[in-house]
Amino acid sequence: MRRGIAATALVAALGVTLAACGSDSGSGGGSKGSGELSGTVTWWDTSTVGSEDKVFKKVAEDFKKKHPKVTVKYVNVPFGEAQNKFKNAAQSGSGAPDVIRSEVAWTPEFADLGYLAPLDGTPALKDADDFLKQASASTQYKGKTYAVPQVIDSMGIFYNKKIFKEAGVEVPKTIAELKTVSATIKQKTGKTGLYLRGDDPYWFLSFLYGEGGDLVDAEKKSITIDNPAGVKALATVKDLVDSKAAITDATNGWDNMQASFKDGKVAMMINGPWAVADTFAGKEFADKANLGIAPVPAGSAGQGAPQGGHNLAVYAGSKNLDASYAFAEYMTSAETQTTIAKELSLLPTRQSVYIKPDVATNELITFFKPVVEKSVERPWIPEGGSLFEPVKVEYTKVLTGQTTPEAGAKAIGDSYRKLLKDWK
Repeated sequence: MRRGIAATALVAALGVTLAACGSDSGSGGGSKGSGELSGTVTWWDTSTVGSEDKVFKKVAEDFKKKHPKVTVKYVNVPFGEAQNKFKNAAQSGSGAPDVIRSEVAWTPEFADLGYLAPLDGTPALKDADDFLKQASASTQYKGKTYAVPQVIDSMGIFYNKKIFKEAGVEVPKTIAELKTVSATIKQKTGKTGLYLRGDDPYWFLSFLYGEGGDLVDAEKKSITIDNPAGVKALATVKDLVDSKAAITDATNGWDNMQASFKDGKVAMMINGPWAVADTFAGKEFADKANLGIAPVPAGSAGQGAPQGGHNLAVYAGSKNLDASYAFAEYMTSAETQTTIAKELSLLPTRQSVYIKPDVATNELITFFKPVVEKSVERPWIPEGGSLFEPVKVEYTKVLTGQTTPEAGAKAIGDSYRKLLKDWK
């Protein structure tokens, strides 16, 4: 269940009590000063099944090589279910993991609810000065650190070089060029230009930022989604679909988008580093050189893409905090991040990793790094993770013609004003 501000204070107070109750994961182990770490650490991973999860599972289980008496219980939880599943488990005091891979926007919310252990002064934050400042920003809440940055990302436009060559087109730099390029691709090859994911609001953010808009202004405590820039962004994505420059979906967007792009049915999709491993599994990209990646086409106000990524957070009710801190440190260490970057082309959060040979020569990472550096930072507020649901509803309705951009933007703004009661 998603909570507004009115419920937050109450649940935060409950979280302190729940933390004392502890996790029921059976992860009892040695405590500080008791010597070698032991027991079990349950980790909820939210990475993509079939590609990323295999690498993360192996790396996590290799933790035992450093701490032979600790067993890592790896659990892959679907990303779309993990946020609420963790909150429900933490609130009930039963079934929460010791460590969770948290989308960056979830961390302030979980911390506000009292579900996360502060990490300042623990081994989890070893060599903290090495972390990219923008990656560390999402781990902070009310002056304390509640997570360790694991990966950082943003979005770009993935394109099929073979289709582009066949159509004789260049990579579009603006929305206007995107429409023209898509029309030429359709005329010359019969393929659709862009697959626009319509069931996930994160894919809308690049268009919103491209029009100079944002969901909210956290500093001014004002709601901005329903201003002219927000309306124009919704109108832009609707026009892409109406003009046949893009096809979209209302459900199962990830699978449909990936399948269409990997099979060569569409020439472009907007995606991030997390999609690279899965994309390479497609027949169109058996030759990896066929995959091109460029900045998301700019809107009327310029080019914009959201800052995303994942943190590792420790459950406040864990029965094995010491081993959990050590596991979080291991999974975000320079050594582990180098392995993850090499295997999956995910962007590290440690500055020192970018100069490692296997990382410095990775073309996908070298492309995304400057994109990440220029990406738009999201609001690190407890309600940050809850801002997406109203957008998801209206974004899908706009794309499928069930409502207008103006009505959609207004509906989102109205939902935000109920959620953020003291904002204007």
